[in-house]
Amino acid sequence: MAKLKYVNSNNKSIELGNTAPFLIITVDGLGSPQNEIYTQKSPYQDGVTVTGSSLGSRNIVLEGKIIDSNRANRQIYRNTLLSVLNPKLSGKLIMDLGNEQRQIDCKVEQAPYFASESGQNHQDFSISLIAPNPFWQDIEDSKTDISTETGNFEFPLEIPAEGLELSIRTISFITNIYNQGDVDTPIKVKLKAIGTVINPIIEKLDTGGFIRVKRELAEGDTLEINTAFGNKRVEIIKPDGSRENVFHYIDYKSTFFSLSGGDNTIKYDAELGENNLDVSIYYTPNYLGI
Repeated sequence: MAKLKYVNSNNKSIELGNTAPFLIITVDGLGSPQNEIYTQKSPYQDGVTVTGSSLGSRNIVLEGKIIDSNRANRQIYRNTLLSVLNPKLSGKLIMDLGNEQRQIDCKVEQAPYFASESGQNHQDFSISLIAPNPFWQDIEDSKTDISTETGNFEFPLEIPAEGLELSIRTISFITNIYNQGDVDTPIKVKLKAIGTVINPIIEKLDTGGFIRVKRELAEGDTLEINTAFGNKRVEIIKPDGSRENVFHYIDYKSTFFSLSGGDNTIKYDAELGENNLDVSIYYTPNYLGI
């Protein structure tokens, strides 16, 4: 049995696994979620026409035992479960697979249910969680830099008479991003201006999708684009940290594309000042199950 950890939105956590005091016996709902197929039928048609599909939410049910021979200690552990797995709070379930970790955002559907004590050293319990977004994800975001600055120091350090560049700027307008997840995943793009930039654009060459923002960026501005469903944003972050919503400046033909599974060819450009951009792309692979 892999190790499980639940962390609620108040940052309280509890570990569940194959050892006392919280011994997990079974876990259901870790595999692929239910796929809902949408169809339509025309008069006199044999069968139906598939118009689309979507994955439903994920239900994860854990059954286990509180292991302790001391009745008072078992009560303390019951209270701990109830406190951490509070249905009023959101949380995430983290699974440690040994060589990697995956997590999923979820809500407590049913507070821990305790059966009548069936032994002198244990207390049975069950927990039901609902994950509105059914995908498991990596713990940390992945990041790809398209244009970067790298340090130019080597040791032992020798400084020539003509001086030494502190860093070397590497510019590459196109990069390949490999999405190792099972399905498409949204991206967050940060385009930092180190000089004046006019009308920057980020493109997915494989599909022709693009996002163009018809705005001028001044030195120090960062254009941040988020393509996540329900959280689409286009903002300029000023050097002082203030944010300006520039969603209404996007080209009307823009599409908030995601990374497909496998290889994705991504390019950035601008009408003017494309060499004045530092570009980073952040994404989190989505997995159907573990």
